[in-house]
Amino acid sequence: MIDRRAANKDFEEFDWDETTKSLILSSFFWGYVFTQIPAGQMAQRFGPKVLLLFSIGICSGLAVLTPICAHVGGAKAVIGLRVVQGLSQGFVFPSTHTMLSRWAPASERGRLATLSYAGAQFGTVIMLAISGVLASSSMGWPSIFYISGAVGILWSVAWFFYGSNSPADYRGIAPEEREFIENTIGASTSGRRIVTPWVAILTSAPMIALTIAHCSHNWGFWTLLTEMPSFMKEVLEKDIKKNAVLSSLPYLVMWILSFVFSPLSDFLINRQYLSRVVSRKLFNTIGLWVPMAALLGLAFVPKGESDLAIVLLTLAVGINSATYLGFQVNHIDLAPNHAGTMMGITNCAANIMSIIAPLIVGQVINDPTDPIQWRRVFYIAAGVYFFGNLTFIIFGKADIQTWNEPESPIPSGNDAEAVRNTNNTTNNNENHSD
Repeated sequence: MIDRRAANKDFEEFDWDETTKSLILSSFFWGYVFTQIPAGQMAQRFGPKVLLLFSIGICSGLAVLTPICAHVGGAKAVIGLRVVQGLSQGFVFPSTHTMLSRWAPASERGRLATLSYAGAQFGTVIMLAISGVLASSSMGWPSIFYISGAVGILWSVAWFFYGSNSPADYRGIAPEEREFIENTIGASTSGRRIVTPWVAILTSAPMIALTIAHCSHNWGFWTLLTEMPSFMKEVLEKDIKKNAVLSSLPYLVMWILSFVFSPLSDFLINRQYLSRVVSRKLFNTIGLWVPMAALLGLAFVPKGESDLAIVLLTLAVGINSATYLGFQVNHIDLAPNHAGTMMGITNCAANIMSIIAPLIVGQVINDPTDPIQWRRVFYIAAGVYFFGNLTFIIFGKADIQTWNEPESPIPSGNDAEAVRNTNNTTNNNENHSD
């Protein structure tokens, strides 16, 4: 959009300076952070299906309108559009977590969560790989927005017909499958009003540890995502922005490794080689401390050794997928009835870190060609990774917390007995697999 030399010259070019570009790129998060916690509450109350439908549908429609907004209203219109996109996408993760808490049996929780969240990396790989081609084609850079938006709209249509809030609402499910899922996750709370125990959630040591781990992950991940192109260009003299393969490689590795880690985690848990809490802490350690070591290695890569830097960068991003089996699924372990709200809380805090981390880099880096200054950036990110995972190791848990159960209304008779037996049912079924 700002450089005709990198795209089809027949399309409009915008003269936006670095400050304007930064505002445009960060404006998405202004809205995204704002809706996280309300999204969890709404998904819990109204069901995740409709929220996911409108979230992806609105965001995709606005993506299609982006080139028009840029032409008519310039940077201000694009900023406003991206704020609304952030507001709508803020519903995605809390709704997805609510969906998983209703659909994912304990024995398959890691795999299903990975399948859901690895889609973000798959989308990143595809769009990074084809955006340059589309921008240089006869359709120009607007086609990037048209095609990605159209795919999202098509998904929304399919979701409208095939999506469902829970097994009980889905007509196409086999009775045996529905019974297995509901017995495993404790279906006795379905349809009941669940009061959110805010004080218990916000003061829970495992929840605080989970939030810190999520924040540390986002700090390091977004430092890599936003600053590595500048490091590669200015210090290693290799501009990976113009190389679609190198740009997408770390995220391709991340996507592939997620399907290595997820069955391994479920296998270790289901065969009782590891307890669930040990597995969560092990994979979270892999996902945060291995990238920490890679960042420390990047700090000492000699100038001109771009191949080694790319290997370390790919390792730092790719191995991060192990966190899908660590903190990222831990909300459902602790309190499936409040998983959406909990994801809203942790994702809100974590994405504040996504905004702060690049700003800190801007304060540390005065001369982008100075490798000493970049070392400080890597030290900070590595330190955040270390602290976040250490906190999760010490205080993290993976058993259902007492405040998971609804407090109002109080069940009676068979319902009360079913609620009391929920945790026992979960434990008896968690080793069952298809």
